[in-house]
Amino acid sequence: MVLLEFAMAPHGQGESLGAHVARILDVIDKSGITYQLTPMGTILEGEWDAVMAVVTACFKTLQPDCARIGMNLKVDYRAGPQSRMRSKIDKVEAQLGRRLAT
Repeated sequence: MVLLEFAMAPHGQGESLGAHVARILDVIDKSGITYQLTPMGTILEGEWDAVMAVVTACFKTLQPDCARIGMNLKVDYRAGPQSRMRSKIDKVEAQLGRRLAT
């Protein structure tokens, strides 16, 4: 199972990138893949080919009208079941003995 965190944005499109981010999130949401939006990016959870297909689809969504696109991407692969996105937080909360404001 892969956890993949990425942020993608075009360069040279002005200060506000909300419209471009919304286009990317539309692709992610419609993909059916498990995801979590954060203020600095988006985390995807799934099999390698599935999460990479979503990242590729996001890129191709921006490519026609964005001459330059920057992306930060982190990947954590671990063999095993899904739900690592939530289970990682659960484990830390268990160590602390309380819920975190996540």
